[in-house]
Amino acid sequence: MKKDDKESRQSVSTRRKFLGTAAAGTAGAAALAVPMIATAQTPTKMRFQSTWPSKDIFHEYALDFAKKVNDMTGGELRIEVLPAGAVVPAFGLLDAVSKGTLDGGHGVMGYNYGKQSAIALWTSGPAFGMDANMVLAWHKYGGGKELLAELYKGIGANVVSFLTGPMPTQPLGWFKKPISKTEDLKGMKFRTNGLAIDLFTAMGAAVNALPGGEIVPAMDRGLLDGAEFNNASSDRLLGFPDVSKVCMLQSFHQSSETFEITFNRTKYNALPAKMKSIIENAVEAASSDMAWKAVDRYSRDYREMQAKQGVKFYKTPDAVLQAQLAIWDEVVARKGANNPLFKRVEASMRSFAERAMKWDMDTNNPRRMAYNHYFGRKAPAPGKA
Repeated sequence: MKKDDKESRQSVSTRRKFLGTAAAGTAGAAALAVPMIATAQTPTKMRFQSTWPSKDIFHEYALDFAKKVNDMTGGELRIEVLPAGAVVPAFGLLDAVSKGTLDGGHGVMGYNYGKQSAIALWTSGPAFGMDANMVLAWHKYGGGKELLAELYKGIGANVVSFLTGPMPTQPLGWFKKPISKTEDLKGMKFRTNGLAIDLFTAMGAAVNALPGGEIVPAMDRGLLDGAEFNNASSDRLLGFPDVSKVCMLQSFHQSSETFEITFNRTKYNALPAKMKSIIENAVEAASSDMAWKAVDRYSRDYREMQAKQGVKFYKTPDAVLQAQLAIWDEVVARKGANNPLFKRVEASMRSFAERAMKWDMDTNNPRRMAYNHYFGRKAPAPGKA
């Protein structure tokens, strides 16, 4: 074989290998340049119900929580929230979630008071002076969460519970005329819920526990002489100013209530760990956002009801507040006499409150002093016109 022919064939072979390698490299680069098309994942859907009418700001809070979860999961989990009564009555929410009729719900623990009176300790009464944010601190870090899980297990509730949304002190209520003494409540047809039922009953009222959407119609028909619900925005939206022009502010019957978000335990446990983590963080994010929104909305509606609807707000007399504290002690003593879990919850809360309240009162400024300094001449305190 001639030398020139051999070199020629070697050259052709080399060029073929080079072209083959180049083609493979180009194909690989093209594959890297073209993104993979992800297969669409079917979102997990959950149907919730709140215990609130759709017009109430409380239902808005429920929708806010759902939106946070839906947004944070990128649509992988979709929570739909229906208003009270869409599937079950407001007071039937816990049973519906436990049985799986609903996947979850947004409400308050006081509505489940009839199942185990200890439930209402999270929502009713003076909480040893703590505000609702302190109650949430006790719940998360002071043993409340574990006690609640034990409580729900004891009544056979197949739920996972999250507490959220610290509420401000609730008014004593809406009345035909101002309350000047404890005796004014005797014989009054009055609406409240939770352990506040026992408190107002002991103060002489004839109590009827109605869900939020039924209160104003009952007052309008004369079935109630007075009622309490929660806050300036809810009370205004539900129509309280249409049936009463007198609202008494401050009370120890529900001075530190929070919301409760529940999931059916079986369905919650089936979720991926990532979604559970998102839910837990969304609960706390919604809690903070609700507290901030409440300051803005409640203060606006408080002013609007006075300026445009002729509502008069009065401070509940100290004598009535002191009577509530004394009667509350009697109520919880009776409830705890034959209920060991009730006594344990109360003792745990008391222990936490003794430490937290001392720190809080010693540390924080008296806000009334600062308010009076800047605005006192323009806006006197309730009942001090």
